[in-house]
Amino acid sequence: MTRFAAYLSLLLIATQPAVAERAIEPLKENYQKLGTTPFDAVRGQKIWEKESIHTKSGKQRSCSDCHSSNLSTPGRHIRTGKIIAPLSPSINPKRFTSIKKVEKWFKRNCKWTLGRLCTPQEKGDILTFIQTKTWSN
Repeated sequence: MTRFAAYLSLLLIATQPAVAERAIEPLKENYQKLGTTPFDAVRGQKIWEKESIHTKSGKQRSCSDCHSSNLSTPGRHIRTGKIIAPLSPSINPKRFTSIKKVEKWFKRNCKWTLGRLCTPQEKGDILTFIQTKTWSN
């Protein structure tokens, strides 16, 4: 590996956390303005892993069913089979850059998985969990 390639690789690795922070922090700030308590990755993980019974199908669902437990890899929708791009902003820098899109997907995915809308507290906890998983995979 050339010296330039090695330097470039180190630079990219060093800047990845900053990209994720810039994408997710404004979203969390919006939820905090709605009167939430401090966000917690452990609570977010519990929501992520929680298995809920879907009222129509009677089948259990969790966030990781479609997104997987490794947020750096693609997921697959359990009903449609559609590939889902990785959630990790370090792998997929377009993630979490549009508040409108994040809200759209929270609305769809919370209703699909939990059978209801997520609260601002739950959204912030999930985003905090995603931040911790981004760098542990």
